[in-house]
Amino acid sequence: MPKISPELLSVLRCPVTGSPLVQEGEELVAAVAAASGVKPRYAIVDGIPLLLPPELLAAANAAGSGQRDSAAGGPPAV
Repeated sequence: MPKISPELLSVLRCPVTGSPLVQEGEELVAAVAAASGVKPRYAIVDGIPLLLPPELLAAANAAGSGQRDSAAGGPPAV
C-alpha cells in the first residue's frame, strides 16, 4: 500500500467538500461528508491520488483509455 506523506496530506483537500483528506488503505477519504451525506473517496494509483469528483472520474477513465489505445498504435477511440 503506497503511503501518502504527511506533508502532502496536510495540503490536499477534497475537491467536493474542501475538507482535509485522510488515507484509509488504498484511498483518501474526505473528513467531511458531501451534501449527499457520504464522504467522498479517492483512489490512489501508483502512489498518485486521483482527486476527481466521481462524476468526472468516469469521463476521465473513458478519455484515458482512448488515448492509451492511440498511443499503442491501435485504432483511435470513436
